[in-house]
Amino acid sequence: MKPIKPIENFIKRQSVSLPLMSAMFPILYLGAEIGLLASGAVAAGTYFASNTSMKQYQLSSDSKQLGMTRSEYRNIRVQIKEGKEKIKTLQSQYYKVRSISSFKQLMDMVKIANKILLIVQQNPRKFYLAEPFFYSHLDSAIELTGKYTLLVGQPVKDMEMRIALQETREMLRSLQQVMEADLKRVLSTDVEQLRMELDYARLAVDQHNTRTIDQQQQIEHKGDMENDQQSDEK
Repeated sequence: MKPIKPIENFIKRQSVSLPLMSAMFPILYLGAEIGLLASGAVAAGTYFASNTSMKQYQLSSDSKQLGMTRSEYRNIRVQIKEGKEKIKTLQSQYYKVRSISSFKQLMDMVKIANKILLIVQQNPRKFYLAEPFFYSHLDSAIELTGKYTLLVGQPVKDMEMRIALQETREMLRSLQQVMEADLKRVLSTDVEQLRMELDYARLAVDQHNTRTIDQQQQIEHKGDMENDQQSDEK
């Protein structure tokens, strides 16, 4: 499965587009003699045209290898990019919580979110197993954490606010469990594949052991026959 590697694709595009632009400028300026500004503009246009063409080719090639349409693949890339920004927003709340337990809970949620994001980036087809995470659960985590840090930062806390804080903490615990379920769902196909590989490995080991036992029995049986034959000759 081809992972999403935006940085690698970017480097590939620049390795072609920049040398092409660098070569075009002196050719136009010195050879065609169309002037400095015109040569620079045409060279820059060459760069953008080359970069855009390669980007579209990479998009088509990558989506084809994954068995997706260009729009599907583009959407997944956008969701991954937005997901990274959302996780950064969640991380920015680290030092606004006032208790160790809330800090640890927030760290756990960020770890889960990063794991889901990494798995989908490595295997884009798994995005469809994690759609609720991208479209709902991550946004809810940001909203609830923001609400919690706002309430906990207030200097005066009456009974109503304390109740709201407790309810928010409970909702965050529930949301963490939901995100854990998202991660398990994303990993489910890997677990199933691992089980199949383990079953295959056990079968191969059992067959090897069976053949080894059969060979030993054959050797022992042959030895017994040779001993019997020698005894008869005597």
